[in-house]
Amino acid sequence: MCGICGFYNYLHNKPADPDILLDMLHAIFHRGPDDQGEHFDHDLAIGMRRLSIIDLAGGHQPMYSHDKTIAVVFNGEIYNYREIREELQRQGAIFHTASDTEAILRLYEVMGDDCVHQLRGMFGFAIWDARRRRLFIARDRLGIKPLYYTCTADGLVFGSEIKAMLQHPQVHARLDLDGLSTFLSLKYVPAPQTMFAGIVALPPGYTLACDGHGITLNQYWDLSFARSQHGVLSEAEYTEQLDELLHECVRMHLVSDVPFGAFLSGGVDSSTIVALMSQFLNEPVKTFSVGFEGPGADAWSELPYAHMVAKQYQTDHYDIFIGPREFINLSEKVVWHLDQPIADEASLANYMVAELAARHVKMVLTGEGGDELFAGYARYSGEQFSPIFRHIPLSMRGLAMSLTNRLPGLRRPKIALYALCHTDEVTRLLNWFPLFNSDMKAALLSDTFKQSLPGHSARRVFAEHLTRTDATHVLNRMLYVDTKLWLPDDLLARGDKTSMANSLEARVPLLDHKLVEFAASLPPNLKLQGLTRKYLLKKVARSLLPDTIIDRKKKGFPIPIPVWLRQDEEIRAYVRDTLSPATIRQRGLFEADYVENLLNEHDTGFADHGALIWALLNVELWHRQFIDQQARVVRPTV
Repeated sequence: MCGICGFYNYLHNKPADPDILLDMLHAIFHRGPDDQGEHFDHDLAIGMRRLSIIDLAGGHQPMYSHDKTIAVVFNGEIYNYREIREELQRQGAIFHTASDTEAILRLYEVMGDDCVHQLRGMFGFAIWDARRRRLFIARDRLGIKPLYYTCTADGLVFGSEIKAMLQHPQVHARLDLDGLSTFLSLKYVPAPQTMFAGIVALPPGYTLACDGHGITLNQYWDLSFARSQHGVLSEAEYTEQLDELLHECVRMHLVSDVPFGAFLSGGVDSSTIVALMSQFLNEPVKTFSVGFEGPGADAWSELPYAHMVAKQYQTDHYDIFIGPREFINLSEKVVWHLDQPIADEASLANYMVAELAARHVKMVLTGEGGDELFAGYARYSGEQFSPIFRHIPLSMRGLAMSLTNRLPGLRRPKIALYALCHTDEVTRLLNWFPLFNSDMKAALLSDTFKQSLPGHSARRVFAEHLTRTDATHVLNRMLYVDTKLWLPDDLLARGDKTSMANSLEARVPLLDHKLVEFAASLPPNLKLQGLTRKYLLKKVARSLLPDTIIDRKKKGFPIPIPVWLRQDEEIRAYVRDTLSPATIRQRGLFEADYVENLLNEHDTGFADHGALIWALLNVELWHRQFIDQQARVVRPTV
């Protein structure tokens, strides 16, 4: 695991300035405090910061071909690297290290760009082929590892984090209004968009090649649901296959030369991972959980469930607590590390539990992916009721939507009603998890902002993905969209950035692409059966976990931010100051009166606007750090 970055001045053959690369690498020091490496070839510069996990002594990067014409820098882990190594050795390849980086290098020498098809793991890597004056970069299928790029006056700049790219003198931090509009609808910005004008996220499952003729993008993988249209196995056979795959994926993810553990929320996914880890290890699993202090702590805490699993498997368990006192400093720190706003309160918990884990281990396994693979969110079961709502006269549905926007109180029932009242698939699915729906955005955005927008950005993104998928069943269509958008650009983005901020590697065994493809092949009724979500996964997990864990309501590292925003005086004052009318008017993005009304309604308890306020706070904190200050990081001189 590490961070990579670089640039290629292919347009004007301009020599690469080593100081620029060193500045870029310094900005991502946290991703790899163990080692640093650089490679220069006239107009090309690539580098890496390394967090040593496998082959601690021999895994230095860049790694080179025998004739030094090919160099690779790599962020991630390849879990089948031993199998790749053995196969290539049978073909005559000579290896000099035991690292997975060399497996990528030797595979590229044999297969070229097609090497990505053989890799089983999480990765973002760059390969410089001097013979062809060609830079090749690739991102893993699910987007577990981040990778960004931009075009400059001289050529191409890329990096694992945007803040590294912003150290390049030709890359400037400018707000992308279309990206901000999409964020306000979804609470994240889906690839290839970012919040930065001109900076692009390489989508999951894509490669990029750059030579003297320009840039070429290629999609090498997509998620197919074609096999799920007709189940070919019995439920018992599917159950057995899932059980075998889960064991295989967890076993493969345990390959490490350093101490490791697991995040444990007490939910089905993380608890299943811990249970399976315990079967493979001869010592207690180190597990890490987060709890809360202050107002709302007991109601929001999942620690009793985490402790139940920890006790069952006799893990070496650690807890950390977040309270209102940590909120302000933690919020600003997390916004910095995320690179762009992700209005998911769980990012704070992710950061704290990663900070705790990093005191004891260098790598953890986490439970991300179970909900997107096996249908774990309430919106999946809620969508089953949409045909009923479509039989309600249009006039009555219109009245219901109008009343929904005016009702105070709980947010989730309002979202569900607003979504179910729509007959159009794109609108309905988009409205299952909005921050600001279209009516609210119309009131929030300033006239200047609205006049600058090309259209409904989030709707366009959803429509494109629903057109692209081969899924026909509505559940699979929802799962496709979530796997391509929500999963990489919210869950995995915050998981990677918050763990690497603490120099901790986070692995996600449920997102092994073999398991992902198997889940997509399942008949929909084995994922969502009646109102039972994650049906087949829970069936397998019942042999490992108590019913209390299997059947409890899903949470997943939540934080009582709505309560703190209302009841903690210091936080209220901080938010009021950060989102003051003067600040809002100066930015020119939002209507100050609308923002003030949100704060007032939340303070008085008239409505729960916690998620909306948290999103706006993220935007302002991000704007200060990245746009106002241009995210400059000063590299110390020796």
